[in-house]
Amino acid sequence: MKEVTANRLSQRSDYTYKFNRKAGRHGWLRLTPAYSVRIVEELLSQAPRHLRVLDPFCGTATTALSAAYRGHDAVTIDINPFLVWLGRVKTQYYTEQTLNRAYQASEDVILQIHKGAVTPVSPPAIHHIERWWSPRTLEWLCQLQGALDQLVPPETDEGALLRVAFCRALMACSNAAFNHQSMSFRSEGQQLRLMQPDYAELFREEVSFVLAGARENPAGRTHVILHDARRLSTLSEGTFDLVITSPPYVNRMSYVRELRPYMYWLGFLSDGRQAGELDWLAIGGTWGVATSRLASWEAKQDILIHRELETLLERIAKPSNANGRLLAAYIRKYFVDIETHLSELRSVLSPGATVHYIIGNSSFYGELLPVERLYVSLFAKLGFKNISVCPLRKRNSKKELVEFDVSATM
Repeated sequence: MKEVTANRLSQRSDYTYKFNRKAGRHGWLRLTPAYSVRIVEELLSQAPRHLRVLDPFCGTATTALSAAYRGHDAVTIDINPFLVWLGRVKTQYYTEQTLNRAYQASEDVILQIHKGAVTPVSPPAIHHIERWWSPRTLEWLCQLQGALDQLVPPETDEGALLRVAFCRALMACSNAAFNHQSMSFRSEGQQLRLMQPDYAELFREEVSFVLAGARENPAGRTHVILHDARRLSTLSEGTFDLVITSPPYVNRMSYVRELRPYMYWLGFLSDGRQAGELDWLAIGGTWGVATSRLASWEAKQDILIHRELETLLERIAKPSNANGRLLAAYIRKYFVDIETHLSELRSVLSPGATVHYIIGNSSFYGELLPVERLYVSLFAKLGFKNISVCPLRKRNSKKELVEFDVSATM
């Protein structure tokens, strides 16, 4: 990857999720913070031989799928069970017979809904669900999920593929908007255009998109595991030659918030407290109860970069900053967790292994948090070598917010 200086960076949409949208399986489901398959491909193109690749923060399985397409063996983990499910579906090998069954099942689903022969499910307990879908759209989604449950078992390959299409459909006809860093909702004027879609045709289009991606089977083997990135020494998968990952950023963006519609509809969540509990378990999680628990959280010991971080945290926590103490606790916990993760990472790396961490810096109350430099310090104090920082792109209009590739060898 060609290195450029930070002051010559552009926003580079090809280094964001926007590049993934039409890239086959990579574009199946959107996660706003997801990093670009192009970044992963550029890093993998430098690999001179067959490798064992690890991504300890699976997300939408970008690294694992890209590595498998190039014939590498990949292992990826995540603490979120929905992302583990999605990663397994995205990296699975599908036969033509499976794809034909999935297509026929989708037509049967549409036919049964048209005939009125389906028992609809109850809508999920999403808070203010009326902001997401109009009453007519919600009625149709309940019929669609009822038909899927009735006709296509979720544990089959065709059932998994059609549920990815269902997830795409429920977002395509929702009021959610993605024109900001995180998800928001369309205005009333924008919502009017979505009131009378052809639901059956919309579902057909999403099925077609998913099945087209499923025809491009990966050559390498993948293993997607429900596991905690802070407990890598208990991972029974051997050692790895290459790590390419994008951990959560220190910006209070909740992955659970982005994933809620999928997780509620598919049964991975049933109420808001479960969402908060899951986010509390995640590194950088701040949804619901995760935020309230930060108020009483205390680090049990100093982290390796304590002195480098403490002065900045004192400025963030000063009384004139609303919620400053809470945000300082959030940042401190983030780096406690990341240090634990990187300490554990050493136990699963082969001698000479290379790691790439795609991360972004942050700003709180005008204080720039130099995340890339703090990662460099952690790598150095944990015994990594050949540490370097390559700025990749500006993250938005604020010139100081940049995305970096922090790399090192073992």
